[in-house]
This record gives sequence, C-alpha cells and structure tokens, in this order.
Amino acid sequence: MTDSVRYSPVAEGCSILASLKQAAATVMLLAIGSTALAAGGSVHLDPAGNDVDNLKSLQSGAANFMNYCSGCHSAQYVRYNSLARDLELTDDQVAANLMFNADKTFETIVASMPEADSARWFGKTPPDLSLIARSKGTDYVYNFLKGFYVDPDSKTGVNNLVLSGTSMPHVLWEQQGFQNAIFEEHAVEDQEGVTTRVFEGFEPATTGSMSKEEFEHFARDTVNFLEYIAEPERSTRRTVGTWVLIYLIVFLIIAIMLKKQIWKDVT
Repeated sequence: MTDSVRYSPVAEGCSILASLKQAAATVMLLAIGSTALAAGGSVHLDPAGNDVDNLKSLQSGAANFMNYCSGCHSAQYVRYNSLARDLELTDDQVAANLMFNADKTFETIVASMPEADSARWFGKTPPDLSLIARSKGTDYVYNFLKGFYVDPDSKTGVNNLVLSGTSMPHVLWEQQGFQNAIFEEHAVEDQEGVTTRVFEGFEPATTGSMSKEEFEHFARDTVNFLEYIAEPERSTRRTVGTWVLIYLIVFLIIAIMLKKQIWKDVT
C-alpha cells in the first residue's frame, strides 16, 4: 500500500497568500527605490519617520502648515471641513486656529499671497502643496525643510542642499536658526586634475528658538500633514483593503473545499 498525502485547502490558501504578499513586497521595494532615486538624486536623504496614523502629529502639522506655509503655498484639493473631520477637530477649532484667509469651512486652502505678487518677488509662483509628498516623497520634503544654509550669492541669502538654487527663502529661520554648509573638494579617481564638491555636514551660524531635535520633530509633523493631505483616504483605504483581503482568503478556502467536494468521485 502506498502512503497518501492528505490535501489541506487551508494550507494551500495560506501558501497562495504568502506568495501574493511576497510579490507585493517586492513591487513596493522597487517602487520605493525608484522614488528615492528620482527625488533625491545623489543627495543623502534622512528618513522622515513620520506616521500618518498619529493624530496628534497631524494636528501639530496642520498648525505648522497654516502658520508658516499657507502664506505662500496653497493646498487647493483640501477643504477645511475635511480637516475637521479627519483630524477630529470641531468647526470652531478649525475656524479659530487654522482658517486665516477663509470664511466658510467648505472652502479649500488657498495662499494668502496673490500669485502675481509672489511671481514678481520670488521669480515664480510658489507651488501648490496638496500632492508634494506624493510627487517628491516624504524624505525629500523632510530634508528640504532641514536643508537651508547661508549662501551670500543667493538672492534670498540662503540655498538648499536638496534643491540647489531654490527661490524659497528660509521661512523657518526663527525656529531652526541659520547654518553653514561644509563642502570639501575630493579628487575623482582615475581622472587627473578633476575634483568633485562633496557635502560634509552643517555647522550652526545662529541659534534658533528650537533645538536640533525639536526642529526635526517640527519638520516631521509638517511632513506628516503633507503626506496626509496628499491622500486623505489612506487610512480608510488600508482598513477596507485589509477586510477585503480577509474576505477573499476565506472565500478562496471555501471555494477550494467546495471544488474538492464536488470532484472527489471523479477519476
């Protein structure tokens, strides 16, 4: 008599799920790597480490954005009443603390500065930031906020390590202070007489109202808010997606068991 192997639909369903998860993880890693390369180029980007499920961080980030960003930048795809709902704030709280140039909560976030004036003063109109976290990536935005350094040759007096030649002034200088960027010339291997300019680090020029750790936390909250407004339904989508996957796995197991039952007498 030959030994028979008992078929387990549960085991087969789990095996299929594991394969799907492995494939999804591979695709995500490739996408993340491509985004980092495209957005960051040759500049090292510190991880933002933000968490869009952290409600307190989102509330702080919303306050940061409205106080320091919305004067020049709009977020035209975001409505104040949506912020109130998702950030668990009342309409009165939003009106008192976040609405500086709007009258009704159903309005979208628009910049306080007229576009014609901003284009004349900065050379171009500051971009809308509704989707900046998706187009550039949170690490890019996080390092951009931290990357301003003194540059006497710039019209604004500063430059940025992540976006060289930026026309944006250092609007957070009171919080971060000013810093100098240290660059060193390094010889290029196998190319005689050719050097490359390498960034070595920052050194403080003036102190701000925040310590380095406090400012990094400030920037992280701001980036967290920007990631939230880039996809407000993210948390809901992930929750619904989890339940859909659970349903499909259960249905798959039932379907496999039903198939085996129907075809068990067919040789």
